[in-house]
Amino acid sequence: MAKRTPRWSKRPITEDYAAALDYLGLILPDAQAKRLVSRLRTARPVKRLAKDLLRASTLAVLPPEDVAVAKDLKKIQKGKALSPILLVQGDAFSDSALIVADGYHRICAAYHEDESAEVVCLMASR
Repeated sequence: MAKRTPRWSKRPITEDYAAALDYLGLILPDAQAKRLVSRLRTARPVKRLAKDLLRASTLAVLPPEDVAVAKDLKKIQKGKALSPILLVQGDAFSDSALIVADGYHRICAAYHEDESAEVVCLMASR
C-alpha cells in the first residue's frame, strides 16, 4: 500500500478532551487535570514530527496491527482527517516526559506512514 501524508482536523473532537481528562485524572490531582484540559481547549495548533513526539514522551511505537492504530492507518489511506493530539509539555530539567493526554494511537499511525510525518498537536504547559 502506498504511503500517504496524514491529514489533520483543525480542532479535536469533544470526546478527545474527555479522554484527556480521564487520563490526566489518573496521574495528576483532579484540579490540575481540569486546568490542563482547559488550557488545551484554548491552545493553538502546532506541528511536531511523529518520531519526536514518541521520543519526548518515552513511549514505544505501537505496532500497525494494534486495533486503534490499524483503524487510524485506514483513515490515513482513505484521506480522512485525524483529530489533533492533546499533549502536556514535558520538562527535561525536572526529568518529566511529554504527556500524551490523548492521541497516542494516532501518533503511532502517522509514524508508520512516515516517521517524519508532521502531527498536529495542541499543547498545554504544566
